[in-house]
Amino acid sequence: MESASLPKKPHVVCIPLPFQSHLNAMLKLAKLLYFRGFHVTFVNTEFNHQKVLNSRGPESLNGLPDFRFETIPDGLPPCDINSTQEIIPLCMAAKNNLLYPFRKLLDKLNRESANSGTSKVTCILADAILAFPLDVAEELGIPGVVLWTMSAAFLMMNIHCQHLIEKGVIPLKDWSNMSKDYWNTPVDLIPGVSDIRLKDLPTYFFNEDNPMENFVVSQLQTVSKASAIIIHTFDALETEVLEAMKFLLLPPVYTIGPLELLLQEILNNQNLSSVGFNFWKEEKECFNWLDSQQPNSVIYINFGSLVALTSEKLIEFAWGVANSKHPFLWVIRPNLLIGEAAIIPSDFIKETADRGMISGWCPQEQVLCHSSIGGFITHSGWNSTIDTICAGVPIISWPFFADQQANCRYSCAHWGIGIEMDHDFKREEVEGLVKELMEGEKANELKKKGIKWKENAEESIKRGGSSYKNLDTIVEVLLKKTVH
Repeated sequence: MESASLPKKPHVVCIPLPFQSHLNAMLKLAKLLYFRGFHVTFVNTEFNHQKVLNSRGPESLNGLPDFRFETIPDGLPPCDINSTQEIIPLCMAAKNNLLYPFRKLLDKLNRESANSGTSKVTCILADAILAFPLDVAEELGIPGVVLWTMSAAFLMMNIHCQHLIEKGVIPLKDWSNMSKDYWNTPVDLIPGVSDIRLKDLPTYFFNEDNPMENFVVSQLQTVSKASAIIIHTFDALETEVLEAMKFLLLPPVYTIGPLELLLQEILNNQNLSSVGFNFWKEEKECFNWLDSQQPNSVIYINFGSLVALTSEKLIEFAWGVANSKHPFLWVIRPNLLIGEAAIIPSDFIKETADRGMISGWCPQEQVLCHSSIGGFITHSGWNSTIDTICAGVPIISWPFFADQQANCRYSCAHWGIGIEMDHDFKREEVEGLVKELMEGEKANELKKKGIKWKENAEESIKRGGSSYKNLDTIVEVLLKKTVH
């Protein structure tokens, strides 16, 4: 308990959208605030909390003074803890079921504060795609700040959804003529977002009354209540978009990223670095194998926590990688295949035994920074995009849904760190792209661009850098006594 003569710490309650990538980004920001002197309460759904306990053990959520974890029910029917909750039902549950238990939790925290020595809840940090925490912050008269865990460009696309509808760009009316040329139609109606095509827009824009579009866009409509908006990016990476955003009627916008680089200043705190939120147990054995490989020789392959493949695509992709003859480390989750266990053909295993490693979930940030990694085949989720920028590693991008197409476009066309892979590939195309990524003049060009963006990211988090200064500002915003 704090001494009565000392001021109590400010108390921030952090609530992410209950998906792996959103949890990871929010947890990193929560750690930074903890390091800056906040008492932190991190709110998980009961289902996700149990998944973390199963994969990492209770020690991953214990042992930190003034950093506690609380749970609230998501209201969904019980399901196997080893499965992944479906995206749309979970989003609807977050929208419709979490307000009451969240408000009840904050009441409990405030009642307990007198006996625990902590302060009452003084501020709320919420995912930008959750509207209800801002309502609660408004009720309590405390600052409510939101974290947008994806790119600034993707935020602008969602903000301009209605504008695209009015211009007749979306939803798609005629699905009978969906040629590649049609999908490559330029879209130049979004301020600050240049050189994108129809297929780079959010995938949920294309179908009328898509529940994901309705969910994201409707939740963002209340973001005007926020005391500030944090975007997990950095100024140099998305300059044009951020400049255009200044002309919108939004709360103050602050870029704070890459979060993982900002966290490096506190990684010597072993208790803090041990707290994590992976839904699958991390396998560290891959580092022994990576240590045995030549520098810049290995392709790392990981399609994130939600992407699911057909068995036909998996096999075609696998043989393309095998035929390239390059060493690879491939992360294969238990639920990587649609409706069945991911089983790699035995002849593929035999063919690549001397140069390939199949792994379960692994510490991606550390893997990408290993000296043997020369390229990354990715679905281009935003966390993976930031990870590869921090590591300076070029990519082959195979996007699937949501923001991944936009991230792919920016990586390949704007930042010059990647090669886009068409969805309708054959193994010969995969083989050719891997060779292009790892060999010759194109590979050297991609690597140079990757190193440049890595250096820009590092500059942003240094003392005096844009992200470093923005973190200082956000701390001040969260410390305000009242917003009314």
